[in-house]
Amino acid sequence: MGAILVAMPKHDDSCRIADIIKRSDIWEEVYICDTASEVLRKIEDMDISLVVCTRRMRDMGYEELYNYLPANINMLLLTKNMEAGLYSGNIIMLSLPFKTADFVNSIRMQLPVSYRRHDRKKTVRSDGDRLTIDEAKRLLMDRNNMTEPEAYRYLQKNSMDMGRTMAETAHMILSLGEH
Repeated sequence: MGAILVAMPKHDDSCRIADIIKRSDIWEEVYICDTASEVLRKIEDMDISLVVCTRRMRDMGYEELYNYLPANINMLLLTKNMEAGLYSGNIIMLSLPFKTADFVNSIRMQLPVSYRRHDRKKTVRSDGDRLTIDEAKRLLMDRNNMTEPEAYRYLQKNSMDMGRTMAETAHMILSLGEH
């Protein structure tokens, strides 16, 4: 099972973030790293699924760290400065200060389904819903130059943000795309 690494410039901040993750009961293994170099060392020795960090750690920025991460490791970037153009397939940004529920949902969204601690009821979608979701993904991929995983993640995130099912969000995107 993969682990979550928390890397912040201040050790106390890392402890608070790790405590939120542990209390929310979404993950068993959470480790604190004081530097980006320590993150890289742990990645060599451990199975890591997610790195939670800020823009700047003591020894390097998140961009440099991201460039060293293997492609299968996601990053949750906690930042006050939400600049456009920083989005990448494996990086999700969360604005500081954040609501605990938003933080927990952001983590859940980035964890591989097979590693999630609690089994959730599997959503059973009708064929019509699956076709609608696929059509909305194709529209997002064509119009926004997204990859299939990026389009899926976009649908998933917007569904969560709006409190709707993915099929409802897909219908909305398709109806907006017709105009």
